[in-house]
Parts: sequence; structure tokens; C-alpha cells
Amino acid sequence: MNFQNASLPAGAIKVGSTPAMTEETVVAGILRNHLAPKGKTGYLIVEEGALQYVWEDDVDNVLDADPEHPIVIFPERFHHVVITGPVRFRVEVYEQTEGAGTKPTPKKGERPGADFI
Repeated sequence: MNFQNASLPAGAIKVGSTPAMTEETVVAGILRNHLAPKGKTGYLIVEEGALQYVWEDDVDNVLDADPEHPIVIFPERFHHVVITGPVRFRVEVYEQTEGAGTKPTPKKGERPGADFI
């Protein structure tokens, strides 16, 4: 298994969350190349089952996510989710407090999580 070893940025504040999704109710945009909401960090939490996560700039390094191994979704980095079987998950959305780091230059792309903040 290939798990991510990352943490939410220091001072991150939760500002929203998607509803829980399953392999049957997943928002279609999450399965395609997309970005997190502008200036936000995502946190993919698997409640049951497992799924895979792919950074578009590193497609050979597929990450696994399960209830013990969430995924930090960095701002302005294209990615998509791969459903591999029965799963229940959600994506929480965080913003950094002022002075917690520099914000990247926004990219153009679909941002399905923007509706949940």
C-alpha cells in the first residue's frame, strides 16, 4: 500500500465539507482531473472501505486512502479519485490563517468542492 505522509497546514481552519459519498453517490467531478477550491486545502477522509488518489503531475505514484490514512489535498494541484470498491468518504475543506504561508497562484480548472464551503 502507498499511503501519503502529510498533515494539514498549521493553523488550518475547517470551513466546509462535502456530504458523505459512496461509490454510487460520488460527485462525478471528483473522478476527473480537478482542483480544490481556490486558496483552500482539502482533507479526504475515508469512513469505510478504501479508494485511490492520483496527483495528475505524478500519475505513477497512486496513493491509497482508508479510514486510517486520509489524504491532504494541496491547493492548486490537479488530482482525481479512483473508486476501487465499496467506500464511504467525504472531503473537508480548510483555509489557512493569515501568515501561515504563501498562497499559490490560482490555476484554471474544475473545482467541484467549491459548492461545499
